[in-house]
Amino acid sequence: MATAAASIGHEDRISVVEHLTELRVRLIVSLAALAVAFGVCMWQNHALLKIINKPLSTQTQKQVKKGNGPLGATYTVQQSARTVATQLQSVVSTLERPGSGATPATRSALAGVTPQLRKAITRLSKAPEGNKPVTLGIGEPFTTTIGVALIFAFILALPVILFELYGFVLPALSPDRQKIASSVVAAIPLLFIVGVAFGYFVVLPAAVRFFQNFNSEQFNVLVQASQYYHFAAVTLLAMGLVFQVPVAILVATRAGVVTPRQLRHNRRYAVIACGAVAAFLPGDAITLILETVPLYLLFEASVLLASIVARRERRRADATAG
Repeated sequence: MATAAASIGHEDRISVVEHLTELRVRLIVSLAALAVAFGVCMWQNHALLKIINKPLSTQTQKQVKKGNGPLGATYTVQQSARTVATQLQSVVSTLERPGSGATPATRSALAGVTPQLRKAITRLSKAPEGNKPVTLGIGEPFTTTIGVALIFAFILALPVILFELYGFVLPALSPDRQKIASSVVAAIPLLFIVGVAFGYFVVLPAAVRFFQNFNSEQFNVLVQASQYYHFAAVTLLAMGLVFQVPVAILVATRAGVVTPRQLRHNRRYAVIACGAVAAFLPGDAITLILETVPLYLLFEASVLLASIVARRERRRADATAG
């Protein structure tokens, strides 16, 4: 049985077999957490698909209402039919009135037409459909659902996986390094979740809007499910990793690779780098600003955090020397 991570000290010595046993146990715990998260995500797969479809649904509705593509053409015909039905309802209502000149038999026959016209107008007034990605293969709905559930399961299980990794590596660090590692490890899943949220609410809608509107008049745009979900997953995971910049900067400053003063002195390069990352992501000029500003603020917060940690260590070193 593996020794619990909390009971292993920095000065303790354990055998290679005990290391491997502990690693095996931690891998089993991580895989179990991933399996449980995957089960929950499969149970709620409809809700997950609805969430990830939201940016595409919003943009597709706009394209359909503009009359673009085959779905837009269908919606245009639907609106034309609704207009005709509304006008026909007005004519029927006029003929049904006493004194309209229509015979009693005609008015009696028209009395049954009005309810049918009302039902038809209600159906034709519904919002345009066809705002979901399409599938081309017989097994694609199943495999796509599995893929989406696995991505969300990884995001949900990430804190447990990082905790197990931290517990395995922790004894190799000195007590001072363990305190720093604790704050760093605690920040990783939080920053990852914030990055994924930023990607979902800002980057992904902007990317979908850009690609859906690019030369849309020249193409019948139908979005394939597997490609869309792959694109969305890559975008969200990339933003989750980009938001690990504070951790990377803190590790680099603690390792002596760079100092907070050097980072502050060369912040103009950070502005260029943030702008380059934002420009690489699809979107218009407004989206470019919306993406650049948070990334630069993230850099400044990272430098500030590194400066605070460096000052505390200097004070601690001075107190020890005194």
